[in-house]
Amino acid sequence: MKLLVIGSGGREHALAWKLLLSPRVQHVFVAPGNGGTALMAHASNVALSDPSALADFVQRENVRLTVVGPEAPLAAGVVDTFRARGLAIFGPTRAAAQLESSKDFAKAFMVRHQIPTAAYQTFTDPIAAHVYIDERGAPIVIKADGLAAGKGVVVAMTLGEAHAAVDAMLGDGALGTAGARVVIEDCLLGEEASFIVLCDGQHILPLATSQDHKRLQDGDQGPNTGGMGAYSPAPVVTDAIHQRVMREVIEPTIRGMDSDGIPFTGFLYAGLMIGPGDDASRSIKVLEFNCRMGDPETQPIMMRIRSDLLEVFEHGVACSLDRARIDWDPRTALGVVMASANYPGTPRLGDAISGIPDAEPDCVTFHAGTTIRDGTLVTSGGRVLCVTALDDSVAATRERVYTVVDAIRFDGAQFRRDIGWRALEAR
Repeated sequence: MKLLVIGSGGREHALAWKLLLSPRVQHVFVAPGNGGTALMAHASNVALSDPSALADFVQRENVRLTVVGPEAPLAAGVVDTFRARGLAIFGPTRAAAQLESSKDFAKAFMVRHQIPTAAYQTFTDPIAAHVYIDERGAPIVIKADGLAAGKGVVVAMTLGEAHAAVDAMLGDGALGTAGARVVIEDCLLGEEASFIVLCDGQHILPLATSQDHKRLQDGDQGPNTGGMGAYSPAPVVTDAIHQRVMREVIEPTIRGMDSDGIPFTGFLYAGLMIGPGDDASRSIKVLEFNCRMGDPETQPIMMRIRSDLLEVFEHGVACSLDRARIDWDPRTALGVVMASANYPGTPRLGDAISGIPDAEPDCVTFHAGTTIRDGTLVTSGGRVLCVTALDDSVAATRERVYTVVDAIRFDGAQFRRDIGWRALEAR
């Protein structure tokens, strides 16, 4: 069987890697892919991005199933295009993907369906936004309404930072149309967790819990990024918290989308802030919704799946996720992102990469911002690699990962040394 994975990041490399472990999969195409997917056996990159061109390719190559990785193709309506041609694809429609592609849509949806989230207002007028910031005080969060490749959120610790963020988005147009409207919301305190499920419009299949590290530097310092590392499971999501998240967040979201006439299919990612206290009293609020798996959360999650992932996706497109099961490796998976020089600003590209070891069943270096140029693997984006491993404890897994990280070389490489620190503290 031939499959297609749409996207070019570490998430897509991990999905393709896992799908190729299925005995029924003959070949996985990745569009457009990266240097890592180009080097995989039984995989190849496809230089296409237009939804219609991708659908033509799938029909020509007799691809049986397509999985969408990133948010941009979803917002462009790739699922709508494929379904109009009767092609099997796992992901939300353009209308459903507004949960991620428009922060204002998502916040209004949550308020309408009583899904817990921070108080907010939406602005296009910078003067009104500045007045609101002064009224609410700092810390406060400024979010670009549209898709901004992980760069559209500013957690402003001071009023000056908040006003500067509004000026950059609404005044200077730093994020283009994505920042032409901003959501300003109260800053929530607590511990973040990533809660990702698969949906078929009616049924829900939760994935293993995980926790991302958004800040660039150790100790959760520095600017926000797309993610500098992740681990799974996340100790903060106890069995009791898991049940509450399903009851208070995930189930109302799927019911709400259905009642609004926009059934949700695909990955639903709830970025959560879990407040202090015991499991019964801790506040659980939604920071954001994503309509795809997280990156880098996908990499450790894929490492922990023992089941045939193809079968899960087949249930997803057949609206039978209630019959799907995932067998989870009980060990800890942890991934550390290696980023290029100047990330998350304007990343430096074209630096040669060396020292990546061969993949092992319990240790894989997933590629993101890489490409092959004149036979040499070089950097081609901000987040370059995610070294991911499985072991019996957080400490053992982290030690294994950093041994590999320290052996990989490219000029200007940036990475955190403390991925998984909350899990270590919890133990």
